[in-house]
Amino acid sequence: MCFSARAALCGLFCLVSLSAEARDRLLIVGSSTVFPFSTAVAEAVGNSGMKFPIVESTGSGAGFALFCSGVGEHTPDITNASRRMKAPELETCHANGVTPVEVQIGYDGIVLANSRKGPKFTLTVEQIFEALAEKLPEKQPGKLPANGQLVDNPNLAWSDIDATLPQEKIEVLGPPPTSGTRDAFEELVMEEGCKAVKDLEKGGCTRIRRDGSFVEAGENDDLIVGALEANPVTVGIFGYSFLMQNRDKIQSVGVNGVEPTFEKIASGEYPVSRPLFFYIKKEHVGLIPGMEAYISAFTSDEAWGDDGYLAGKGLIPLSAEKRRQQAAEAQALPALHL
Repeated sequence: MCFSARAALCGLFCLVSLSAEARDRLLIVGSSTVFPFSTAVAEAVGNSGMKFPIVESTGSGAGFALFCSGVGEHTPDITNASRRMKAPELETCHANGVTPVEVQIGYDGIVLANSRKGPKFTLTVEQIFEALAEKLPEKQPGKLPANGQLVDNPNLAWSDIDATLPQEKIEVLGPPPTSGTRDAFEELVMEEGCKAVKDLEKGGCTRIRRDGSFVEAGENDDLIVGALEANPVTVGIFGYSFLMQNRDKIQSVGVNGVEPTFEKIASGEYPVSRPLFFYIKKEHVGLIPGMEAYISAFTSDEAWGDDGYLAGKGLIPLSAEKRRQQAAEAQALPALHL
């Protein structure tokens, strides 16, 4: 039997099994950034009489791996993501009989923040790179040179980068490699900040130091907030929604002189912003109870509109026209093509 025939037969068996033993509620995995928005929609549909969906914060990369692992009641129905699905992930989905449907839900800013008890300061993208890069050219007084011998990052305090910055140890808590926030941070901050450095080999720009100045803090952003409270000079990296939820405890670090606000992320003025998504497993629509209701609830103006309850939690809405287009696609379920 050829591979395509075996795959089709396997998919048929999976669907039969799913139909016969379907879960009675949705299983949603993925991005920790999208988690509070997904949870809010899950609570809304649960309060309206539907079985409360299960929402798990696994990180975007791990969410895609679970989502694309196959079809059946033991696999997720929807995965949230703070970056777009990559071509190899889509290939894995297809190989396992999964047809993803992409829905963009809005925008988010990647925030650097520290405790309100600590110093208030702002950084440029280049200064963030200088704080976190694994390797840097040997430093000339007062500037980062365009060439020179590469050495392990010598910056131990923020003031080592610029005398106007706090004389405090560089300690940054950030997301692991499985996180979409980490992917976006590397693209929007590390790669941009690296452009002045010509000696780093291709790919070297995103290598983050491993000497203790940067600590991978897992996918639980609430734990990062707790750590910032415990150490006021520590800086955390996470999505804008967590800043919104913890404004009484933490303060933002400006980037290029711009503070991460709803308006400045929406306008693109804040330099570290990215789109957010969820992905629907088309094979589960009509088989897992509540998928259509959840999708309709998420794409309603009551939820993701300009004045919707998700905006109150930190989601930066799409334009009205873009929302109409994405809502229509969520109903039509077109297969994702990259």
